[in-house]
Amino acid sequence: PLSLQTFNTGSPCTAVAELTTGVAMSQALHQIDPAWFSKSWLGRIKEDVGDNWRLKMNNLKKILQMMVDYYNEALSQQIQEFPLPDLVKVAEHSDRVELGRLLQLILGCAVKCERKQEYIQVIMTLEESVQHVVMTAIQELMSKENMVQFGADVKCVCVCVSQLKKALEDLADLMSEKEELAQRCHELDVQVTVLQEERNSLLAENDVLTDRANQLDAFDDPSTPSGRKHSQLQIQLETLQEENFRLEAAKDDYRIHCEELEKQLIEVQHRNDELTSLAEESRALKDELDILRCVSCSDRAVKLEASVETYRRKLEDLGDLRRQVKLLEEKNMTYMHNTVSLEEELRKANTARAQLETYKRQVRYTRDRIIPEVVPSLLHYRSDSAGLGKTWRNSERDSLKETNEELRCNQAQQDQLRQAGMPAGSPSHDNLAAEILPIEEKFIRLQHENKMLRVQQEGSENEKISELQTLLEEAHRTRSELDTENRLNRERVTELQQQVEDLQKSLQGQGAKTDDVSVLLPRVQLNEAQDEIMKKKELLEDLQPDNTQTSLRLEELMAALKKKDDDMRAMEERYKMYLEKARNVIRALDPKLNPATAEIQALKNQLMDRDKRILSLERECEQAKLREYEEKLIVTAWYNKSLSFQKLAIEARLGGRSTSMVPPGQSFLSQQRQVTNATRRTLSVSVPATTAN
Repeated sequence: PLSLQTFNTGSPCTAVAELTTGVAMSQALHQIDPAWFSKSWLGRIKEDVGDNWRLKMNNLKKILQMMVDYYNEALSQQIQEFPLPDLVKVAEHSDRVELGRLLQLILGCAVKCERKQEYIQVIMTLEESVQHVVMTAIQELMSKENMVQFGADVKCVCVCVSQLKKALEDLADLMSEKEELAQRCHELDVQVTVLQEERNSLLAENDVLTDRANQLDAFDDPSTPSGRKHSQLQIQLETLQEENFRLEAAKDDYRIHCEELEKQLIEVQHRNDELTSLAEESRALKDELDILRCVSCSDRAVKLEASVETYRRKLEDLGDLRRQVKLLEEKNMTYMHNTVSLEEELRKANTARAQLETYKRQVRYTRDRIIPEVVPSLLHYRSDSAGLGKTWRNSERDSLKETNEELRCNQAQQDQLRQAGMPAGSPSHDNLAAEILPIEEKFIRLQHENKMLRVQQEGSENEKISELQTLLEEAHRTRSELDTENRLNRERVTELQQQVEDLQKSLQGQGAKTDDVSVLLPRVQLNEAQDEIMKKKELLEDLQPDNTQTSLRLEELMAALKKKDDDMRAMEERYKMYLEKARNVIRALDPKLNPATAEIQALKNQLMDRDKRILSLERECEQAKLREYEEKLIVTAWYNKSLSFQKLAIEARLGGRSTSMVPPGQSFLSQQRQVTNATRRTLSVSVPATTAN
């Protein structure tokens, strides 16, 4: 507890009972590695546990599992040899020994994390007795991981040796470059010295010539030979001065470059010293490696057997995962078949909708030509069908909304469980799968109901369309009858008008004095014809109502019908949107798109790598066995050869048979066969034989 008090934990950690809750331990682990022991994991540790030992054990179980994963994955170290603490004793009885093991694991996390230097300095500031206890715990934990650490040291030594070789090569290159630059600087110094001497001689010559020119004539006059000579010498002097300046600038540049190279040489020498020290350490580690290699053969075999057993268990887990993947693939196939059937139904619905649009256009075309008495009934039927469709679509939209919300909640719960790192085979995962299955069944049932409602709607729409077609045919027939009657009436009117005109002409020809019965009769017929014409006109006026009122009524009905069509189109778009959301939910529940398959693939890759390692180890074992078998064969052959030579020597002494001598030119195997047969016949010596694997 004293070492745990060095962390700035919000919970008290002075007594053993306060440590058994696990809150202070989780806060200390969060301070050790906030990336691994995150705030989300820290929030899963319950603080108000009181005296409930089951809640305490739950907290300690989460802490222990997370620390084991941290050792295996983050630190790449196995702690199988280290005895794990008994959490029941810690939570229920506050056992100090088991609690000390748990604190020992936390201490190992602290001294092996990225901020280990900081925690080691804190340990060094503690009391001497506390330091001794802490170092003993660390050494006990490190002794279980000696082989893993030893492998890391060997890898570090190899890296250091490669770095040392590379640094030596760089140092040799830099030394050669330095020698070349020094040679170049020496040559430039010699050239500068020569140029300075030449310049001094030219200056002396210039002084002499100047004196002579002053004695002879003025140099300012270019017409004189001395003036021309003066101008030439002046030009030459300027060129030499420019060249001198350029050489001095180059000399400064080379001097700066030489200083930089000297600095680099000093740095390389320091680096060489460091690498030399590392090489010495690597040699020391190599010696320790040779010593430990002789000791650790049996330990390595035990660890290899343990790793093989671990791989076997993981292969069994992989078989279970494959069976689960197969079941999920079968479910996915059923979902795909359902989706294909739904798409077929949707395609049929689109075809029916296209036919319905065609019927609508036909009805709209006939509605413009139908009599006013038929239009209200048609609009009444359309409004009834639209109301029924709207009611059905509203109910279907509500059911789809409820299903979508349930699926979204389940998906969010599954994402939270996956983020919390819960394994796929846990009870909560099984409960979630058990909750998802009824939702999928409900979704399939809703799809079936949707299909049945579509079929019913198509049947009702077809019935209404047939009724409207019959009404339209009756309206057409009535209108054709009225048109025929109107045409006959018009022909009758034209005939009567023609008769009236004929009578008027005959009356004008006879004069005003004709009062006989032959004249009165056409007049009576004319009056009757005029009365009949008036009646026909009244009938036509009755049959043809006011066009303005009819057009206004028709426009109102058309606007209402357009509004109904817009509502139907909006409802269809919402239905498509809900259907797309449901498909997205199905895709989210699809196991092929689930991130768990990626984890399974990663596990498969790891198992394949481990299988390869097992095969390589088996090959090494087989090669070792083959080498051992070859050594045994060599020893046996040597033993047989010595026996044969001994036998030949005995026979040579005794003057025995010469047939047992081996003729020259035979192979080694034939000689061994002959020697073995001869030995069995004469001496009856039993030689232990070895069999090949």
